[in-house]
Amino acid sequence: MTRGEILQSAIDKWGADAQMGMVIEECAELTQAISKIKRGEDAWDNFAEELADVQITLDQMRLIVGSGAVDDWEERKLSRLERRLEELGGRNDGTI
Repeated sequence: MTRGEILQSAIDKWGADAQMGMVIEECAELTQAISKIKRGEDAWDNFAEELADVQITLDQMRLIVGSGAVDDWEERKLSRLERRLEELGGRNDGTI
């Protein structure tokens, strides 16, 4: 099966609502992994694992919502980010 087929099969098997619940769980686990790193723990492998889980569930959400709608929002958000970066110029103070 292709990646897309696997993602769609999971949606078909467990349903969109269950997969939306999974993305919530996976995001929480990613948050925990990031917190560990910020506390100075060597949790980079766990971070990579949780990031992969989040990406998989987000890709399922893209299938549920429709990639066109997500693509449109991504373009808007990237344009806004680009404008903010241009407004900041050479500053690198961590604010956006």
